Amino acid sequence: MLGYMNEESLKKTIETGTTWFWSREKQRLWNKGETSGNIQKVKEIRLDCDNDALLVLVEQKGVACHTGHLSCFFQELYSKEEYTRFHLDTLYEIILSRKLNPTESSYTSRLFKEGKEKILKKIGEEAVEVLLAGMKEDCDDFIYEVSDLFYHTLVLMADLGITPQDIYRELERRHRQRQKDNFIKS
Repeated sequence: MLGYMNEESLKKTIETGTTWFWSREKQRLWNKGETSGNIQKVKEIRLDCDNDALLVLVEQKGVACHTGHLSCFFQELYSKEEYTRFHLDTLYEIILSRKLNPTESSYTSRLFKEGKEKILKKIGEEAVEVLLAGMKEDCDDFIYEVSDLFYHTLVLMADLGITPQDIYRELERRHRQRQKDNFIKS
């Protein structure tokens, strides 16, 4: 999100460990999440090279945007197609927003409502469909079914509070361990 801080709100942010901003509209300090519960626990504050902007790295509890999105920057204005990638992090953010702000028309919201057993059943079904598509060597069907499996796995991750970054860290740890083991063997 983007917010305005003055000296007083910056001091309060550092003192409390949660983000505080100056509301130019209300002419008062406000603590992010004071009414919604969507607080931001400060991990790090960085200053830009001109000393006129801050980047506050936070652990977000709930969503940042009043629209229910994890980030206020969810609307694409422009993108070169060759650089556009819909990746697992983006899909995870959408899934998590459906968990935190369920809607009647959302399949994802219904999965969360029906519970972990339903999500696990869907993962099992999709895993079998991936295997069948792989056996047929039908690449289009395989891609379709793997996409379903990824999606349902991300739903379970969101249900369990596991992020894609947790998976990336584990894969990186394994990679480093293999490198270390190979180095020791040689």
